[in-house]
Amino acid sequence: QVHLVESGGGLVQAGGSLRLSCAASGRTFGSYAMGWFRQAPGKEREFVSTISWNGGWTYYSDSAKGRFTISRADALNTFYLQMNSLKPEDTAIYYCAAARAATVAPSEYDYWGQGTQVTVSS
Repeated sequence: QVHLVESGGGLVQAGGSLRLSCAASGRTFGSYAMGWFRQAPGKEREFVSTISWNGGWTYYSDSAKGRFTISRADALNTFYLQMNSLKPEDTAIYYCAAARAATVAPSEYDYWGQGTQVTVSS
C-alpha cells in the first residue's frame, strides 16, 4: 500500500513558478514509478510527467517539456514537480500517482493522491 499526499499548489501569476510535492507513505515507495497528472474543469485527466522507480528515466507531455521538471527523493519518501514559466492553461488540479512502471496511462497507476489546486492568473 502507498498513501500519497500532494502539497505546494496555489495561485501564481503567469510566468511564475511553483513546486509541487507528493509525500508517500509505505515501505515499498522506492519500488514504484511516480507520475503527475492534472485535470482542468470540464476536461479529462491528462498526463503531465512520470519518473521511473530509480529516477533514471523521465518523460513529459509536450505541454510540460522544457518548463516542468520531475524528481524524486526516496530518502524522504517524496517526489516533486518543479513548474516554471507557468501559463493560464496550466490551471488545474494536479494529482500524483504511483505505478509499477513509468507510463502515461492513468489506468496503470495503482495509487492516487487527493490533488492540489494550481491556478495561474494572466
